[in-house]
Parts: sequence; structure tokens; C-alpha cells
Amino acid sequence: MRRLIYVFFALNIWAIPEVFAQDLLSYIREAEANNPQIQAFELQYSIAKEKVNEVNTLPNTTFGVGYFASEPETRTGAQRARFSVNQMLPWFGTVTARENYASSLAEAEYLEIAIAKRELALSVARSYFDLYAIRAKQEVLDASMELLNTYEELALRSVEVGQASAVDVLRLQIRQNELRQQKRVLQSADQAEQAQFNSLRNQKESLSVEVVSELELPETDPILSGERLELNPVLMKYDRLFESVVQSEALNQKESAPDLGIGLDYVPVSERKDLDLPDTGKDVVMPMVSVSIPIFNNRYKSVSLQNELKMQEIQYQKQDRLNTLKAALSQAQSARDQARISYETQKKNTKQARDAEDILSKSYETGTIDFRDILDLQELQLKFRMEMIESARAYYIQSSIINYLIQ
Repeated sequence: MRRLIYVFFALNIWAIPEVFAQDLLSYIREAEANNPQIQAFELQYSIAKEKVNEVNTLPNTTFGVGYFASEPETRTGAQRARFSVNQMLPWFGTVTARENYASSLAEAEYLEIAIAKRELALSVARSYFDLYAIRAKQEVLDASMELLNTYEELALRSVEVGQASAVDVLRLQIRQNELRQQKRVLQSADQAEQAQFNSLRNQKESLSVEVVSELELPETDPILSGERLELNPVLMKYDRLFESVVQSEALNQKESAPDLGIGLDYVPVSERKDLDLPDTGKDVVMPMVSVSIPIFNNRYKSVSLQNELKMQEIQYQKQDRLNTLKAALSQAQSARDQARISYETQKKNTKQARDAEDILSKSYETGTIDFRDILDLQELQLKFRMEMIESARAYYIQSSIINYLIQ
């Protein structure tokens, strides 16, 4: 079962450098080990397992003691008291049926752990890639501001020789101010996302987090099969719940059978002094057998009908959830395809914008540089690179969702 927890990240991190892929997996394992919700689910599972031992018992043994205030006289002597012990026994196989029912409930609880771990791993991956995008965008802004600073120096020199105006310098400075503003916004977002990431790991909000510095998309996407949706623990839980109802009905049938009882009565008898009889003063020992028959069994018939309806309900619920997961898988595949298309388009655009910028930079030697064109190209480059980062983020998040659904 634990294979369900880790394997779904085999696809969405295989294109990341190995050292960072291992970091992400270590973050996921750390989150699973520290997450309070998962720890609570594990305790619930332990309680459910312990209930198997709870039901593996017989009804209480009944002991009775009675003392005759007025001793009844019999032929062999007066009866002084009565001692009794009685034990009821369920019908053959009832205890085993109870154990099977409790075990089926425990299996359903275990799948809650698997579901919680998968959801936590997906949340960690989402936050990880969100943090990557925020930091990658900051690096892009830093590079853009550094380049604009270089162009500002060129513009100042051009102003001195009459090849540019002070307006060009001001435009470059205004653009740098805008980029600094964006950088501050991203820094704030970085702190918030890092706090979110650390909360998933149950760590201090200020703890430093290392993420991959660059994400490249794989050349091809893995082939997916919707049939693997059946392996999703969300659906498997319905199978376990169905099995628990089956075991509940088996237990109901056993409990509708008669209960057997065995017991023993012991009566001490006083010896008679007035007669010489062979058995005088002989104590009475009386083994007993009893049967408890559920003559009025409407309760068991009602439970059987309820169990039948529950099984139908679970089947409908499973089919509804399967339809929902299929729709989610289709949406995630489409979103991932769109992210790849966007990434490849912005990659081409970025290269062409750089080529155009190189052409403009070379024109500085002839004294014909247009700083407005430079700003336009810088803005386009920034836009393309930001969209590339966002596309890579979206691609890997959608891959994480796909693998969450089918792995």
C-alpha cells in the first residue's frame, strides 16, 4: 500500500536535476512524518485495528450466589444456599464474523492514511513549484534591471554627445522603478509561500527552503492510461467500504442465529440427624444448557435490507467519484498540453526578442540606437520569460495532479 504514496512523483520530477528531485522527495517524506493530520489518521487506524481484539471476546460470565433465609427441607436434608455460574456462547462462527467486520473497517481507515499522504504530497509539490516560479521571476527581474542599468549608462553617454535626450534616460529609470516594485511584491509573495511550504512540513515559517533554480520541460509526455484511475485510493476506499457492508451482513446472519448457554448450579445440603438415609447431606450439582432463540427477528431482517441498500449506495457513490476523477484527469491533461504549447511558444519568442535586442545593441556603434525600441524589447522579453516560468510551473503542477490521479 505504501507504494501508492511515493510512486506518483516518479513522473513529475524526472526532468528536474537529480539533486533537486531528491530534495523534493525528502521534503515530501518530511511532511508525511511531521504532519499532524496524518498522525491523527494513523492513530485512528491503530484504534480500528485494536477493535479487532475488542470483538474477539465472549459475553460476560454470570456468577450468582443465593442464601436461603428459610432453609427448605428435602428428603436428604435442608438446602442452605445456591451457587451458580453461566456462560452464553454465540452461534458458531459469530466471533470470526465480528473479527472480519472489524478488520474490514480497519482497512478502510488505512486507506484514509494513503489518501491523506497523497493529498499532502500534492500540496507540497504545488507549493514547491509555486516557490520555484516566484524565485525564478525574481532572477529574471534582477537580470532585466541589470541590463537596464547598462542601457541607462549608454543613454547618459549618448546624451552627452547629443545622440539621445534626457527623456530616454528618464524612461529607462522609470522602467527600473517598475521592476523594483515587482521585485518587492515577489519578495513578499516568497515569504508567504515559504511559510505555507514550511507549514506543510510542520516547521518554523522562517526556515529556509531550497528549490530548483530552473525547470526544463521533458521532450515528450508520458503515455497515460485512464484505467489506472481504479488504483486511486479514493476509489479503493469505496471497495473497502463495500466489503465492510458485506462483512456486516455476514455478522448479521450469524447474530440472527440462536445463542447457546452452559452453566452449573451448586446447592450445599445439610445432613439430616433424625433419619439414616443413604444420600443424606449430599450436595446438589446441576449442569445446565440453555438456548436463546430470536423469535421476533424483524430487527435482523431490517438490518439485512439496510445493508443491501448501503451496498447499492456505495456503488453509486464510487461511480460518481470515478466520473469526477475522469473529468479531472481530462482537464489536467488539457491544461498540461496548453502549458507545453505556451512554454514552447514563449521560448521561441524569447530567442527572437534577444536576437532583435542584439541587432539594436550593435546599432549603438553607428549612433542610431533608439532607446524606446530597447524598452519595448525589454518589456517583451520580460513578458515572454515570465510566461515561460509560469508555463513550466503549470506543466509540473498539472503533471503532479495527473500522477496523483492515476499512480
